[in-house]
Amino acid sequence: MYKVQTLNKIAKIGLNVFDDKYTFGDEVENPDGIILRSFSMHDMELPESLFAVARAGAGTNNIPIDKCSERGIVVFNTPGANANAVKELAIAGLLLASRKVVQGINWAKTLIGEGDQVGKLVEKGKSNFVGPEIMGKTLGIIGLGAIGVKVANAAHALGMNVIGYDPYLSVDAAWNMTRAAKKANDLDTILAESDYISIHVPATKDTKGMFNADLFKKVKKGVRLLNLSRAELVDDAAVISALEDGTVAAYVTDFATEELLKCENVVVMPHLGASTPESEDNCAVMAAQELKDFLENGNIRNSVNFPNCDLGKVCGSRVTIAHKNIPSMITKITDVFAKDSINIENMMNKSKGDLAYTMIDTHSALDGTIKDDLKAIEGVIKVSLYTE
Repeated sequence: MYKVQTLNKIAKIGLNVFDDKYTFGDEVENPDGIILRSFSMHDMELPESLFAVARAGAGTNNIPIDKCSERGIVVFNTPGANANAVKELAIAGLLLASRKVVQGINWAKTLIGEGDQVGKLVEKGKSNFVGPEIMGKTLGIIGLGAIGVKVANAAHALGMNVIGYDPYLSVDAAWNMTRAAKKANDLDTILAESDYISIHVPATKDTKGMFNADLFKKVKKGVRLLNLSRAELVDDAAVISALEDGTVAAYVTDFATEELLKCENVVVMPHLGASTPESEDNCAVMAAQELKDFLENGNIRNSVNFPNCDLGKVCGSRVTIAHKNIPSMITKITDVFAKDSINIENMMNKSKGDLAYTMIDTHSALDGTIKDDLKAIEGVIKVSLYTE
């Protein structure tokens, strides 16, 4: 029986992935796995029983990744599951950045009480809310993952010229992106040529504060900026200054601060990117499937701290070893099997930064002895046994 603790309300369609071999809920103790959304785990004592954490969403800032890695706990996320929801909001953001729809609606509400004069006042005041069309304009997209590619394709379909920049563009993403989009070789090209810029990158040590005062000196005058990714990517003080001097014509963001709420030409939304029932369902199902496959088969897909590694369903016996990415580990691991005259039928080893993951299949019956022998190897973090 597998035990899964839920730290947030998880969509029922996601929990339905777990069959009668599972016990799940927020009161589960000593869980094998945890599934959550926005709950912060940083002050939480990680159970000794824990093997994996699955985040029903793309961001994992609420999970102590380093602590999990030290203990061999695999952390999953669900990239792409909410991509369509964010794409649709980004397209709305492009229009809101242009047409002053929000400002116009807010002004129109001030006419309540004017009675028969409303029509005349609207005709007189509407010139204050003139804004350009997006057709024929250039959209620069920074980050061409699942969301960025969808935004590129949708913007092209609306008649925009699209330039994309992503030094880590994957083959899968490239296949899915419209051929009409131009790929920039550097960020400066995006900044210099774009009438609109939409940011779709994670918050890392390299991207935090990337839109700062120095970067705003390089943008096309009057650019309209969208940030639906992470608040930390844009320096609020810098963008406010750029708005005041006309460098930035409009800023649309999904991350509210009091300073931004006070600014003109800023449209602030309350973190609506993935707030659709479809997105929540997709994320819940994907997170549950990743967690289930790992607990039952040791397979890893979409982990933020360990490499993707998949040998399919267990057939016979399987050992998985989470270990440090250091020389001679494979030799030491296989020597344990040779010592006990256990034939290795299939093996896979992958690494990700300082960590690595090895999967070994055998038709021999395994017991706790081999697990103890493997754990005794210097650099091994966690060992798990699986049987058919």
